[in-house]
Amino acid sequence: MTRWIHITSASLAWCLILIFWSSTLVSETLGSPADIQAVKTFILYGMAILIPSIITAGISGFRLSCGRPNPLIDRKLKRMPIIALNGLLILLPSAVFLAHKADIGEFDELFYGVQMLELTAGLVNFYLMTLNARDGRRLSRPDTNQNHASIAEKR
Repeated sequence: MTRWIHITSASLAWCLILIFWSSTLVSETLGSPADIQAVKTFILYGMAILIPSIITAGISGFRLSCGRPNPLIDRKLKRMPIIALNGLLILLPSAVFLAHKADIGEFDELFYGVQMLELTAGLVNFYLMTLNARDGRRLSRPDTNQNHASIAEKR
């Protein structure tokens, strides 16, 4: 059950980040100010789903990893604090700020500066979560689990 929860919550978070990132890019390049405002509002409300899904993925992943010496698990565990801090310190405040600025129609240099920061931080999280998914798939292969476990035991 924990594995299913982990895969579902991590996949949901990954998909939401992809949707947020791509919808921002499309609205900023092809959309009107009203489109940008709608996307910024959507992203802000979407945080109510994204944040719990990332937390759930982190907790369930930690529970799945306990007591299992494995370099793939170690790499996943090292990425999670970066993902969490990036989201908490950059992405969430940026989403609030950008939604507010879009709501009042202020598309100035500050808006676009924070927008670039948000796109960059979102891409970083997307990349790190993709690496975690790749390593998770590798962990689910029985032969990989045994090979990495034996490598870890030899250290």
